[in-house]
Amino acid sequence: MCSAVKRRFLLLYGTQHGQAQAIAEEVSQQAEQHGFIADMFSLKDINQFNLEIEKDPVVFVISTTGTGEPPDAALKFVKKIRNKELPDDYFAHLRYGLLALGDSEYTFFCNGGKIVDKRLGELGARRFYDTGYADDCVGLELVVEPWIRNLWVALEREFGAEHKEINVEPIRVTSGNQNILNVPEHLDMRIQTVGLEHDLVPDNKSLKKSMSDAFEEVEHSLIHSVPPLCQCSLNIPAFPSSYLDVVILECAAEDMDFRFRFPEVEIFIVPIIEAKRLTTNDSVKNALMLEIDISNTTIEFQPGDSFGIVSPNPPDEVTELINKLGLSEKREYQIWMTIKRETNKRGEVVPNYIPQRCSVQYLLTWCLEIRALLKKVFLRALVEYTSDAVEKRRLLELCSKQGNSDYNLFIRDHAISLLDLLNEFPSCQPPLGLLIGLP
Repeated sequence: MCSAVKRRFLLLYGTQHGQAQAIAEEVSQQAEQHGFIADMFSLKDINQFNLEIEKDPVVFVISTTGTGEPPDAALKFVKKIRNKELPDDYFAHLRYGLLALGDSEYTFFCNGGKIVDKRLGELGARRFYDTGYADDCVGLELVVEPWIRNLWVALEREFGAEHKEINVEPIRVTSGNQNILNVPEHLDMRIQTVGLEHDLVPDNKSLKKSMSDAFEEVEHSLIHSVPPLCQCSLNIPAFPSSYLDVVILECAAEDMDFRFRFPEVEIFIVPIIEAKRLTTNDSVKNALMLEIDISNTTIEFQPGDSFGIVSPNPPDEVTELINKLGLSEKREYQIWMTIKRETNKRGEVVPNYIPQRCSVQYLLTWCLEIRALLKKVFLRALVEYTSDAVEKRRLLELCSKQGNSDYNLFIRDHAISLLDLLNEFPSCQPPLGLLIGLP
């Protein structure tokens, strides 16, 4: 009797808040379906794996934290491989693939993964699969899902197994000036092609003619595009399904304050004495120096201690957003959240940062970041709740691959919030659950 060949690979992840671990677990779960065995460990458990003698392929999933550092869980591993006494061929036997997670809103995009990637190369390791750079600014899944799908092709090739000939010539998907992923576009089933003839835009013949006649008189802006973008077909993300059912109950919520979100910590209300901006107007990130008065508290700080600041969303913006969502008469009603039965996402839970039965007002004041950068997948979701054909087309452009420069110019660079967008696209009427159930 012949035994099956054991096609094992080592799967290592470095996580800060759990995203890299969740992705590694997804890889591990899919491995068996593709005929592989994933031996998975956290990079913090450096005594449970040994790259010095590893003979099988190694797959890394590494996040970034702080201002571009590897996650805390990977620090011991990074320190170990950064040892300057290691010879240049220390990892010459190693074949690896790496998925880096980051956010291009920050200066050192995916730097946690880049640090490990670069050092492995310096020590002689070779890639069997192109490095992927997943951008949380536009949606990690736009890179993560095709990267995982194509990982199995790369592993098949690495193990020398017979498989169908697949054209894997890569294309380059970019965000701003950042390279996100080398991925065969025809294998990415989450990317759709949309032109002016697509069903997402009704009455397309008249729309195309009116846009063509009027574009010379239109100023290039958040709500108006110019050729060639307004005349071309678009590659857009597939509609992202929400895993949450959110119901507004027709009964008033009990009074809550922000302490309901932090039951395990002591919170103090303190005045801000002074606030100074330390960065220039053209800085990528704003840095503030806040001076607070803790004289009337029992706080005792020691050098190296840290603390968090709980800040509500501006009341006037919350009120305006509630009105825009058509919930002015339900602002004090309770919300109730459940996981959809048909969701295909593993391990999804009701967000623990939102108290069940809190009011709509409380939710938008204390639980959601209503000024957060609008990711492309969120813009794609908003298309489904926009009735005006011209507005619908423009949202499709802003979330498309072809509209990347417009997205950076009019969304990212101006820090456009949801409220800003709803003011500019009045026919867009998203449900409350969309604000909670999407990344």
